[in-house]
Amino acid sequence: MNRLASSPSLSRRRFLGGALAASTSMALGPNLLRAANGPEPLRVGGIGSGVGDVGQIAHGNIIHALCDIDSRRAAGNRRNHPNARFFYDFREMFSEMADEIDVVTISTPDHSHFPAALAAMQLGIPVFVQKPVSNNIWETRLLAQLARKLNLPTVMGNQGATFEGTRRIREIIEAGVIGDVLEVHSHTDRPIWPQGVNLNLPPADAPDSIRWDLFLAQVDSDMPYSPEIHPFKWRGLRDFGCGAIGDIAPHSLHAAFWALDLRGDFTVEASEVSEFDDNSFPERSVLTYHFPARDGRAPVKIIWQDGVKNPATHRGFIRPAGLPDDFDLGDGAQVFVGTEGTLVCPDLNGRAAPILFPEELREKAASVPRTLPRVEGGPTRELCAFIRGDGPKPVSSLDEWAGPLSEMCLVGNLAILLGKKIDWDSENLSARGMPEADTIIRRQYRAGWEPPATI
Repeated sequence: MNRLASSPSLSRRRFLGGALAASTSMALGPNLLRAANGPEPLRVGGIGSGVGDVGQIAHGNIIHALCDIDSRRAAGNRRNHPNARFFYDFREMFSEMADEIDVVTISTPDHSHFPAALAAMQLGIPVFVQKPVSNNIWETRLLAQLARKLNLPTVMGNQGATFEGTRRIREIIEAGVIGDVLEVHSHTDRPIWPQGVNLNLPPADAPDSIRWDLFLAQVDSDMPYSPEIHPFKWRGLRDFGCGAIGDIAPHSLHAAFWALDLRGDFTVEASEVSEFDDNSFPERSVLTYHFPARDGRAPVKIIWQDGVKNPATHRGFIRPAGLPDDFDLGDGAQVFVGTEGTLVCPDLNGRAAPILFPEELREKAASVPRTLPRVEGGPTRELCAFIRGDGPKPVSSLDEWAGPLSEMCLVGNLAILLGKKIDWDSENLSARGMPEADTIIRRQYRAGWEPPATI
């Protein structure tokens, strides 16, 4: 990766995209990528088998390269984009085609977001990274810092950040319709994959279509291939995934994190934690975050509950205040409890319209003007519009919101794994008074995959 970093691309599109990023802060930059007859297509490199992500960004663009450690899983994308060159290793893709790629999508398992994103960003290539930014706290911070240092267009794939419901939640909260927000609740039926103890991971010979060594990427592990890990059940394993909160909270807590600006220090404590071992995360946990008062905002408590299949029957479920007794919270929701009322979005992604209680607040909420820009087509469209100069900076850019939000989720896992209350020092990326957390905050790296010491 360091070799790639020493050979930055000077292609016209990269130069223009960099000029756009450099010229853009709060205001839009000039439309540097607009040809005489309309927007010029961006050349896309798709890393990972995210058919939806690649299909979304293909609108108005060219899928120029595809990369996946599993050629069989990549078959759909290759069939849909037959002119794209295919690679197993993103490092080879960048070595051969960096100056032909204008933007990259990264839709790999959580652990391998980091090395792919780092390689692209070191080359000055804008990136879409699926949520969370990484499954490691230090890696997440480094990518956010690099995006800021390079002023590089980036976005995370928490699609709900672009949905109408999410934007409306912020507008209603900022208008003070429910007063000061004191609590935020979110629950999910995840995990829907194996977690806990004694997971059955029978080793097997990897099929010819899979490059298992590349799946492991930077993880310092000799874990053998198992069909019980790839392609989906890696989510419950600490080396490769983030468990339930890493999978869902970047969606379901984004609106709260963004609307209330929860960046900075906080505490978090885990309870109701089911049994787990050194390889995995628990099947059930409750996390309670406390964020101090800030800039006129009241202190905020977040209660996260996972492993909840049915809130109505789940023993110990913490039901938010201010909702009618017969209100069905389903298998996931976002609830904001304020001093004047309660707002609920009955959808983890923020697609659904907010519902307010008591009902008399609904007319007041309906009169709140729509002040935030709306996005059609999700985060990849938002990113491409920004690169072209046709839209504002993505809400879930790595440097502003996606990085800190991902960190908050991962610090929750830190509380689970250590079984202790975490007093998070955001500036120093550490748990106060808890040096034993350091080996989790920053991982050990496999030989040949070490990141740079500084950026």
